[in-house]
Amino acid sequence: QLQVVESGGGLVQPGESLRLSCTASGFTRGVRSVAWFRQVPGQAREGVACMSGRGGGTAVAASVQGRFAISHNNTETTVYLQMNRLKSEDTAIYYCARSGQNYCTLVPDHYTYWGQGTQVTVSS
Repeated sequence: QLQVVESGGGLVQPGESLRLSCTASGFTRGVRSVAWFRQVPGQAREGVACMSGRGGGTAVAASVQGRFAISHNNTETTVYLQMNRLKSEDTAIYYCARSGQNYCTLVPDHYTYWGQGTQVTVSS
């Protein structure tokens, strides 16, 4: 069983930066692609950024293009979401998700393993 844990959320002011972390533990063999999603209560879960396995590249949603970036550590067990120039509309619960498929998408159904989420609030 794979455990996925997000961390790094918090309260920031507009224009500030925040970095989220997603750590996988347990049976990590075969887990390939990873993605960040966000959700506001009452709204659908939105794909933010994803990374394919084996150096397959990344994708970022148009809504955060140029402000958010996804990366990982050397062992690929921790994935980061660097969020710059945050806006109030970025306020949401952010989720990390992982899949056994090598290619990544911003579609929630593609992912099997999900974390519990971390709250990001952007407010002055």
